Amino acid sequence: MTEALPGDGIHLSASELIALKPRCNALSLPMKSPAASALAGAYRSRFRGRGVDFVESRNYLPGDDIRNMDWRVTARTGKPHTKIFQEERERPVLVVVDAGPSLYFGTRTRLKSVAAGQFAASCAWAAVRRGDRIGAFLFAPHGHRELRPAGGRRGAMRVIQGLVDWLNPETEHRGFEPLSVSLERVRHAVRPGSLVIIISDFFNLDETCHRHLSRLRQHNDVIGCQVVDPAEEFLPAGRFPISDGEHSAMLDTHQQNSRRRFDEMSTEHGNIPRRMFQRHKCGWMVLKTTDDPVEVLGRELRILVGRGT
Repeated sequence: MTEALPGDGIHLSASELIALKPRCNALSLPMKSPAASALAGAYRSRFRGRGVDFVESRNYLPGDDIRNMDWRVTARTGKPHTKIFQEERERPVLVVVDAGPSLYFGTRTRLKSVAAGQFAASCAWAAVRRGDRIGAFLFAPHGHRELRPAGGRRGAMRVIQGLVDWLNPETEHRGFEPLSVSLERVRHAVRPGSLVIIISDFFNLDETCHRHLSRLRQHNDVIGCQVVDPAEEFLPAGRFPISDGEHSAMLDTHQQNSRRRFDEMSTEHGNIPRRMFQRHKCGWMVLKTTDDPVEVLGRELRILVGRGT
């Protein structure tokens, strides 16, 4: 087996993921309420149950969740009132890494699997900095692994070690599993009130994802992060050997028809998952293999704070 070289863009190492911690100290994952950035999504947290504290009652306003009506105060005053809750400081944050064979691809800077691992580790450090508990669901066609949320450095280190073990390019990566299988497992295992960050290239999206994403979103805040390589968005003119691991072919992008079909497929691959997540009022962002994952995360958080949310 090839020895993992820290920072080589092919392998993940615990040391490089631990080294992200100081850069993430200034980050704070969004907690609740209105948000208008790609990260937090244009939605108001709808979770009302475990993990929240009752604060007060106030007059009902259009758009308030009817499930939070304070019927006793309403009956006493004759005017509709709603309950106001404040979420507890600590909540579960779950990074869901969907690692199909297509994630082990990259033409610039790093493999998509490395970018996904670095982004997941950045989320972990940002979560524990805020005082949240961090856990992970790691999926691949050959199986899955659940790391239950834990607090502090111990929780972050468990996630980091899980990422290093799971996103190993030396492992044989074959087969196909729809993303809906992963989402269904997450939906049944996640605690209501969690922040769920789904990291994938979304080549395994299927229609059943709509149902699971909708139900997952009912009691949780959800963010989708699509990991892409620049070559998946644009190919220069030339002849390129391509393979799915079992079959090989030659792609000739000199031909106008081939280039047009590739451009159409690329656009569709970006639009379909984005529209799905936005339809269910989830956050959405894109991470390229040439991006700095910490900078991408920080940029979206600055947009969130700058809009006063």
